[in-house]
Amino acid sequence: MIRTLIVDDEPLARRGIRAHLKEERDVEVISECSNGREAVRAIESESPDLVFLDVQMPELDGFGVIEAINVERLPAIIFVTAYDTYALRAFEVHALDYLLKPFDGERFHKALQRARAQIERRSISDLSHRLQSLIDDLRTNQKYAERLVIKSAGRIFFLGVEEIDWIEAADNYVRLHAGRDTHLLRETMNNLESRLDPSQFLRIHRSAIINVGRIKELHTLFRGEYEVVLRDGTRLASGRGYRDRLQELFGNSS
Repeated sequence: MIRTLIVDDEPLARRGIRAHLKEERDVEVISECSNGREAVRAIESESPDLVFLDVQMPELDGFGVIEAINVERLPAIIFVTAYDTYALRAFEVHALDYLLKPFDGERFHKALQRARAQIERRSISDLSHRLQSLIDDLRTNQKYAERLVIKSAGRIFFLGVEEIDWIEAADNYVRLHAGRDTHLLRETMNNLESRLDPSQFLRIHRSAIINVGRIKELHTLFRGEYEVVLRDGTRLASGRGYRDRLQELFGNSS
């Protein structure tokens, strides 16, 4: 039996998918979710075999759901989307199936048959790689992140990037400093840097990114390095390989 989760913020869309699945004897709908946060909790607690996942949902979209769950618990995914032509080509290039709203029964059952084959092959490890490649591909055509999804103590919340003072590397995570609070995010410094607006965030060291709006003072050190003082008193030393970025930011050619 294929244990299936339906995720869509539109009740009518969820009912439509359930109706298409009604005659599928090897499919059991175990739950429905109306938003991304519910979807993450359901995937982690129910471990479905297959998820029909709406891409465009408020707050936490389909890609945010993918990023928030553990790779080892990743089910087969059929994206449900109203995306534009470029995004549809991206789905096809990365061999990830999608249903373009509105879809008919023939297209639905074709996608379901592909999912069956994927589940039978148990090719989930390959799926995780293709999903990440898809997300990276689509991001090159999207604006910079405005919010980050934070998982902490069994809850999921959103942190606006404007709230971040600075970011430091922490093994396989990054630590986000926002006022008196700190948050761990499972992300590499390089990936996170690529998601942040370079006019707002500046990497000054291989293990430190700062919000340029939080800079209070800049002190010259030896060998062309700098000490950056933030408004909250935090002092951070720049790496030699990053000094040109600070010089360019402050128009200092020395």
